[in-house]
Amino acid sequence: MIKTSVSHFNSIEHMKLRAADRIHPFLLENGAIRGAICNNFLMVNEMRDNFELGILETLVLGQAYIAASLLLSSVKGNDRIVLGVECDGPIRGFSVEAIATGEIRGYLKNVPIPVNSPLESFELKDFYGNGTLTITKHLEDAKQPYQGMMSLKHHSLAEDLAEYFAVSEQIPTAISLSVQFDKTGEVSGAGGLFLQALPGTSSNLVGKLEEIVQSIPSPGKAFSTGLKPEAYIQEYLVDFFPSFLDSRRIEFFCRCNHDNMKSWLKILNEKDRNDIATNGPFPLEIRCHNCNSVYHFNREELQELI
Repeated sequence: MIKTSVSHFNSIEHMKLRAADRIHPFLLENGAIRGAICNNFLMVNEMRDNFELGILETLVLGQAYIAASLLLSSVKGNDRIVLGVECDGPIRGFSVEAIATGEIRGYLKNVPIPVNSPLESFELKDFYGNGTLTITKHLEDAKQPYQGMMSLKHHSLAEDLAEYFAVSEQIPTAISLSVQFDKTGEVSGAGGLFLQALPGTSSNLVGKLEEIVQSIPSPGKAFSTGLKPEAYIQEYLVDFFPSFLDSRRIEFFCRCNHDNMKSWLKILNEKDRNDIATNGPFPLEIRCHNCNSVYHFNREELQELI
């Protein structure tokens, strides 16, 4: 992967922010509720710079990256989760992959997202339209992937994810996904909160937690003020006796490289390979759709390869 340096962070800030991007699983009410909170500030900034996204595109794909990060709380080892949306709204959809080791990558299907009039809010319902949400789990110990799918009902990623768990897996769930921008349009905070009721949890407790999630500041907004993820939980969910389990790093990262891209050239049919070797363009440019890294192949390298 070729990662663009975020221009407004110096090297020391960058190292500190990388260490702060983590997911923190926890329990509430002596294990009745499991949850996770994540800080995605550097991830969303790096994603935005690599894809050269505007505010609207950063908000949509940033929320998807945060959601994928939260889903990692339920997998381990080299398990992978792919979160996808296909829709008929201006967004058209996205595909984001998360590996249990903390690597997140993925792309929007329509960039830039067309806007007919100036944005008056960060409400995304009109940009999604009708469509489907899909979660695919690639588990190491499973013979084949598990895939769940549902129609978009709320046209909001957080609400539709909660609906997915409630309907497809019968697990009451509350989710908050937030990307905060400052007055100049820069990302000032990004993060998410994920709560799930385990079997036997009373409906009263579930309802109370859902109300609290809707009433407290979003994680992204809270993190933009300097509040840390653990402190956020202790401040707003202290009455439910939170107990943190561990924490894991999360990062915008793709395993693409020059050699991987070269392997794609090798599997082209003979006619296409000869055409590229003869007519170029030189250098040939191949772009990874998952992270927007660009790899170049000059004439000599192409002719030797083909």
